[in-house]
Amino acid sequence: MKLALPGSSPRSTSPASARLGWLDALRGIAALAVAMHHFGLLDKIPYGDRVPPYLDLGFFGVMLFFLVSGYIIPASLERRGDVRAFWTGRIFRIYPAVAAAVVASLLVLPRDDQIVQGFTFDHPALSLAANGLLLQDLLGVPSALGVMWSLAYEMVFYYFVSALFVQGWHRHSAPVAVGFASVALLLGAWLPISTLSVSLEASGHLVVAAGIVVLMALACIATARPDLTRWGALLLGGLGLALITLNSRSTGFETMLIFATMFAGTVLYRLEHCQIDRLPALLCCAFVVVSGAAVGYLYNRDTALWHTWTPSWKSFSFAYLAAWALFAGAMLLRHRRFPRWLSGLGTISFSVYLLHGPLMFFIGWKLRTHPLPFAGPKGQAVLTLGYLAALVVLSYLSYRLVEIPFQKLGRTVVRALNRRFPAADGDPVERVPLASRV
Repeated sequence: MKLALPGSSPRSTSPASARLGWLDALRGIAALAVAMHHFGLLDKIPYGDRVPPYLDLGFFGVMLFFLVSGYIIPASLERRGDVRAFWTGRIFRIYPAVAAAVVASLLVLPRDDQIVQGFTFDHPALSLAANGLLLQDLLGVPSALGVMWSLAYEMVFYYFVSALFVQGWHRHSAPVAVGFASVALLLGAWLPISTLSVSLEASGHLVVAAGIVVLMALACIATARPDLTRWGALLLGGLGLALITLNSRSTGFETMLIFATMFAGTVLYRLEHCQIDRLPALLCCAFVVVSGAAVGYLYNRDTALWHTWTPSWKSFSFAYLAAWALFAGAMLLRHRRFPRWLSGLGTISFSVYLLHGPLMFFIGWKLRTHPLPFAGPKGQAVLTLGYLAALVVLSYLSYRLVEIPFQKLGRTVVRALNRRFPAADGDPVERVPLASRV
């Protein structure tokens, strides 16, 4: 998950070249790792069995996405200095691609081979409302597409970033990251799970309540008045904190570690742009990394495995460390040129993330009625290459036909709002001049 990219410092690259640099390369690797994990590519390619079984590629890819999001999302808000423009951009960046992926799955796949969760068909109104908020994983409602679970945590991260910004606390990323990591380390096995959505009726009430809060908050933000914008952002932050504390579907250590990781990514951004001293930044990141590996060893066992996305503590901890190692290595090499194909894959990575599952189900459906004429390694190779090629083509089309047009529309809407409802004097937080753009 996670998703527009800023450039680097003026010394390193221009905004345009930075979009084809290390961050896009990381997103490309993350998207490919998730797709490989779900398609079982390691079982279909030569030497795939040599990859250690405890390295969970799916969890590795998602944590890498979270690190990238943590690095870039606060920079986007601070560059704009405008909470309304930030949220308008996020909505037009995420929702169209998600809606297109869900609708395409419903139209192309038959019911018996459908990737869309059965709960969506059984309770369409509730599912639409929860998934429409992109908070479904924290509201006791299954995601329409399985990969959408990470978007719920992305959304709450946006809530926190907005709340910190309007309070002028956005530069305090290091203590926030350390705080979340400490909670994961100390209380990770004792935080409650799904205490607000104990039944279908309770989930329905929670979805309605969350929807009212979100709509109220966004209405306040839409006014661009400093006082109301502050109210709206704090409403979102409070809602997010309540949901991850009381109603996460996953264990407390995993939930809190996700936010510790994202804010640690922000710390690295601030370190690169000289907004924080090196020593506190490195101590913060070291603490988050050690906490992430430790909580896996301490807590990802026994009944906790029912609620996490990994099958063992090794798969959790090693994948987490691998994501951090790759991110740190790429950051150290950020001034170098990365392969264009990898950066290009990163550009379309959001569509890759959303579409690889529907494509996988489509291929499975077709193979049941039209098996490959040849089996064995040759058949697996053809299947693998065909899957990857089709995924890249579909993702590129989604990027060109859905993502780019709606991003342009979002910028048009921002300009229209600024003309029709100009922001009042005295923004909640003074704009922060940044060298990079998103």
